Amino acid sequence: MSKKIAVLVGSLRKESYNLKVAKVFQQIAPPSLSLNIVEIGDLPFYNEDIDADMPPQSYNRFRQEITHCDGVIFVTPEYNRGLPAVIKNALDVGSRPYGKSVWSKKPAAVVSVSQGAIGGFGANHQLRQSLVFLDMPTLQQPEAYIGNIGTAFSENDNINEKTKSFLSLIIESYAKWVEQLS
Repeated sequence: MSKKIAVLVGSLRKESYNLKVAKVFQQIAPPSLSLNIVEIGDLPFYNEDIDADMPPQSYNRFRQEITHCDGVIFVTPEYNRGLPAVIKNALDVGSRPYGKSVWSKKPAAVVSVSQGAIGGFGANHQLRQSLVFLDMPTLQQPEAYIGNIGTAFSENDNINEKTKSFLSLIIESYAKWVEQLS
């Protein structure tokens, strides 16, 4: 039976390269993984006041989706040398209420995608810091900084073979990581 893997995309743009990469992962994932892109753009900024008695429906939906998955892949851009607020907010929503985090022990992978040359290095490492605290064992190798992403896709959204090959290496390594931790 395949493992259910949540994919969180840190860019909300409709034509986001990060979303395109997430969709490539869905296409090339081995049969041992079933990838589902989980919506995070509808989550209000985490606020304990609105999470008390009647949490927003989107909080409940999100927490339930993450609870029922076996692992998480984060595909994120870098904004101003850091991770996007939407990813940090999703981490915060999933870690609350205190003592009921949906993240603990779920195998993670971090893939940063950028049009710049350094491939979102800052966002990648900033996200990893939070994952340590959230008790998410995170794939260490191969490191996944995908720079110059604008050159990886053709006009009709086909990905070039070099980038697809690297994404295949990442998803195959992640599949082994998930199996190892199961």
